[in-house]
Amino acid sequence: MTALPDSTLLQELLPLREAAQHAGVHPCTVRRWVAAGRLTGYRIGPRLVKVDMRELDRLIEPITGGAG
Repeated sequence: MTALPDSTLLQELLPLREAAQHAGVHPCTVRRWVAAGRLTGYRIGPRLVKVDMRELDRLIEPITGGAG
């Protein structure tokens, strides 16, 4: 988990459940991504964890290019 970011980033943070809906995956998958270090989690208070929507978008970006 990472310390709370500055206020400009706070506007881009999504709770895990909303992040999962955005990515089309189960909330447990987002938790695993945070635990594995693939996605940065920000703890807000004792229980709430949020993720940066821009970082999530980069993680779920489709692969383009030629498979032949």
